Amino acid sequence: MAKAAPLFGLKALKERVLDPGLCTHCGACVNLCPYAVAYKDRTILLDDCNREEGRCYAFCPRTPADLQSLREKFFDPQDMTPELGPMKGFFLVRAADPQIQRDGQHGGTVTALLSFALETGKIDLAVIAGQSPDLLPFGIVAQTPREIRNGAKSKFVAAPTLATLNKVLKESPQRVGIVATPCQALAVAKMRAKPLPSPDRNIDQVKLIIGLFCGWALSWSALAKWMEAKFGNTPILGLDIPPSQHHSMEVHTPGGIVPIDLGEVLPMVRPACRYCPDMTAEFADLSIGSARLPEGWEAARGWNQVIVRSDRGAALMDSARKQGVLEFRHVPEGNLDRLKRASLQKKRNALKNLAQKSGNARDFIYLDPRDPLLQLAMGE
Repeated sequence: MAKAAPLFGLKALKERVLDPGLCTHCGACVNLCPYAVAYKDRTILLDDCNREEGRCYAFCPRTPADLQSLREKFFDPQDMTPELGPMKGFFLVRAADPQIQRDGQHGGTVTALLSFALETGKIDLAVIAGQSPDLLPFGIVAQTPREIRNGAKSKFVAAPTLATLNKVLKESPQRVGIVATPCQALAVAKMRAKPLPSPDRNIDQVKLIIGLFCGWALSWSALAKWMEAKFGNTPILGLDIPPSQHHSMEVHTPGGIVPIDLGEVLPMVRPACRYCPDMTAEFADLSIGSARLPEGWEAARGWNQVIVRSDRGAALMDSARKQGVLEFRHVPEGNLDRLKRASLQKKRNALKNLAQKSGNARDFIYLDPRDPLLQLAMGE
């Protein structure tokens, strides 16, 4: 087991995360103190702070942490896989409600499960990402299934959702569910580990973490400028990323779907995403992404792949199956292996990019080369 990393404060967060371009704009450091704020596409520090140890640094997903200890704390070691982290089960599902299917991303599974958790009293509210007409995402609090449906659809832009979570936990002891990207799910795990003796701000009230598969997030400022040049005043109804062989991003407009070559899109990816080893939100209770089917993309876009990671994730999936909230179908042969290969490749790319950034083949900046799953990813 790796040794616990030392903790620092806001000055170190600026020097070691923000200035080097490692910030994912997850919002974990926002609404903890007056100094860190989310402004449009950036996390900004308004002033200096002399605290030697701070939650801002401790919770950031880009500061060093003993990931193996976090895995052992929240998951069953017997479920661990080198490619995908903890995995109790792997399913292909979609919402049983046709309206949720239409309103949600792909099969609407995230919307269906979050609404079900709310309706059955497992959570009192959900923290999710909303989005303005100009595609700028922000965190919102949903207290009804309708509000959850209004926040459906993937954003593909970095959203400071954890800033809203911090505010909710500070103000209320209600039971919370959250939809999180991989970096956000890791940040919540660091929060739940309570690394500092200061008050935990009701962190134990986080009762459900639904993670999203994520290859990368776009910079909003770059995307907004590009969208204006490409589409003018045309409303953008949503975005989607088909399987890699299509090499495109779909832009959904009132006039239909417009495919855009990924060559135009990739320059807008946030640089910090190059240093992320997690494609499937390994620190969530359930991780959900788009499906892959032998019938092709048009069939697959209506389904989701789901990785069950924790006991509470398994309990929610089992209840949703019994109550008819989800429809299940057979997972095609090879689907899990393809997902494992893609996830492993993301880990290797991140380690390579981190080593290039540090200038040392064994220095991964915030990741510990002694971590057992990273060693497996490196083939050691």
